[in-house]
Amino acid sequence: MRIVHLLLTSSFAGSERHAIELANAQSEHHEVTLILRRSSRSGKAGGYGHRVDPRVKVLWVDRWLGRWQARRLVCQLRPDIAHAHLSDGCKALGGAWDLRGRVLRVATLHMRYKPQQHAHLDALVAIAPWQLDAIPSPLREHTAQIDNWTLPYRPADDARRRLRAANGIAHDAWVFGSMGRMERTKGFDLLVDAFERAALPGVHLVLVGQGAELEALRRRKVPGVLLPGFCEQPQDWMAAFDGFISAAREESFGLVFLEAMAAGLPIIATETQGARHLSAALDARMVPLEDVAALADALRAMHAQRPARSSRAMERFSIDAKLSELEAFYQRESAMALTGQPAVHQR
Repeated sequence: MRIVHLLLTSSFAGSERHAIELANAQSEHHEVTLILRRSSRSGKAGGYGHRVDPRVKVLWVDRWLGRWQARRLVCQLRPDIAHAHLSDGCKALGGAWDLRGRVLRVATLHMRYKPQQHAHLDALVAIAPWQLDAIPSPLREHTAQIDNWTLPYRPADDARRRLRAANGIAHDAWVFGSMGRMERTKGFDLLVDAFERAALPGVHLVLVGQGAELEALRRRKVPGVLLPGFCEQPQDWMAAFDGFISAAREESFGLVFLEAMAAGLPIIATETQGARHLSAALDARMVPLEDVAALADALRAMHAQRPARSSRAMERFSIDAKLSELEAFYQRESAMALTGQPAVHQR
């Protein structure tokens, strides 16, 4: 198949990781093109163009005309599948009316269904079952629910020792960790509040990532809290942690959960929709949303118990399994389109 992915963002987080890993994996057996904004290839922290496999053809668009340029490129390429990720990619593809019946236009719901982004596409991929309820019934018939995946956990051999030494953390100190985009939905402010309230001497909390709230969190200067910013190899920090914490207010799926599970870390998570979806596999202590007192109690309990790492069954979340599911979905929807049954959707 000839597949084009549209990813028109400028900084790197879980959704970008998902899209690039998908394009890279598909390029082993298909002709894959990735349309990216030029800003994503810059050398600044968070740029991600360098993560693309050489087998994937990359086409670049500008910031201000990116949607129009991406739409024009897809129309010129006429692939079998055009697959959009996140807001601008979805809007660019949804506006390509002349591709209907010629190119299957698909989007992944990395967050929630939004009519202005998704209603005019031919098919959707939901990453969690809770997303399905908001999709109108005509389009829901052309939607597959396919979980996220994680690649094998392979930290550097010296990751734990190196990162702890570089950040002044004793080799035997207990370290709580979290990572993700520094924005309000991820609840890092709540986690810092809970850590301060838990008052655990000699314990560290490391929050890895970048975003709008990073500097505000740094200005708080809470003892024991480290904010190293963006990390090119998050699996290395997973090796340095002793326990993983998600204090998110919202989490559609939680790719970072899979990374923590693959690392064998004990987990505390707030009861987001993503955490509830993964609860059976997650084996986490769950706490109510935005409950700082409950989160502090959970931190104290984990520190008192100091649970060891434990292996979890990750076969369900392998990329090979998900590629097979996605390819079957592409083929099904393409066949329906060719027989005159493309979706006609309403808001």
